[in-house]
Amino acid sequence: MSSVTRLQHSTVDPDPPPDGTRRIVDAVERVFYCGYWIRTYPIPADTLRAKKDLIEALTRRLFDHTEHGLNVPGARLNAARAAYAAETDPAKRRVKGAMLAGALFNRAIDIFRRLVDLQADGVDIASDYPLVQECGRCLLEALDLGKLVLHRSGEEGIDELWGEPFRLFSSSLEAFYELRYVKTAMAMRDIDAIAEGLLANVGDIPVFAAIRPLVLEFAATARVKIEMFRSDPEIFDVWAEFTTAGDRLAGFAPAPPVSDAESQRSPAAHAHSVDDGLQLIRNGRALVFYIVRARTSMPKSTREFVERCAFYRQNGRLPAMPVVLPG
Repeated sequence: MSSVTRLQHSTVDPDPPPDGTRRIVDAVERVFYCGYWIRTYPIPADTLRAKKDLIEALTRRLFDHTEHGLNVPGARLNAARAAYAAETDPAKRRVKGAMLAGALFNRAIDIFRRLVDLQADGVDIASDYPLVQECGRCLLEALDLGKLVLHRSGEEGIDELWGEPFRLFSSSLEAFYELRYVKTAMAMRDIDAIAEGLLANVGDIPVFAAIRPLVLEFAATARVKIEMFRSDPEIFDVWAEFTTAGDRLAGFAPAPPVSDAESQRSPAAHAHSVDDGLQLIRNGRALVFYIVRARTSMPKSTREFVERCAFYRQNGRLPAMPVVLPG
């Protein structure tokens, strides 16, 4: 399937069917959620080993996209818990709670590995098996502490990532995959909101007029990338398309400043800070990369970005960042 075809099937459907509708499009099955057609993938056999492999992958992704220092070995769970319990400073307690969540996740993975080994040796692992119960408790507690964890950008918590391993542990692979498609559609919605915020508030300013096709291409390639599994053979082309589209957007050069005569006819355009407009473009590109790489929506960051775009359009500059005074 060509890139153009993929982009068309990932965009919003003007006459939407019910959520969960599936269709075969160009020999590829797609499922409809939240206004988008999402590419589906075969579901692995629902075994402990399949869940272990997927939970390990989810945990690696979790630590890859959250703040540094949280990948605490499960063997240090008791020490992490004691450090969290003893901390009284609110800021440090948040960080130590996040570290405890990391230790809990790693403990759960350690237990899951043992369960898979026991099953491979012929042991029947029932849902009330003590190690299964302990694994579930670790994941559930980590999920609760995950609210303390920030994305590496420092802008927003992404507790959706912390909930995924527990959801997988407590449900079937089929249900987990279906929820993943829903979350993919929600992330696509954020990507489009970011693009629309740029186009509506920056793209119609004369010096930025040429940015429109670059923003549209970047958003389209981002939607394709976020729906695609890394195991897909097309991932090499898709990632290259997305990355180079982002490079073209980052390399955008505004048109030369308007002449005095033109500024008299369009004083509002002349009043906008070009540097602030370029900063918005860079910020929007970075936010889309965060969403695509984490494969989850970031609604708070998206909403705040769109608000900054609107402020820029109205005031000709970006809002001042809040000043934090010592003490």
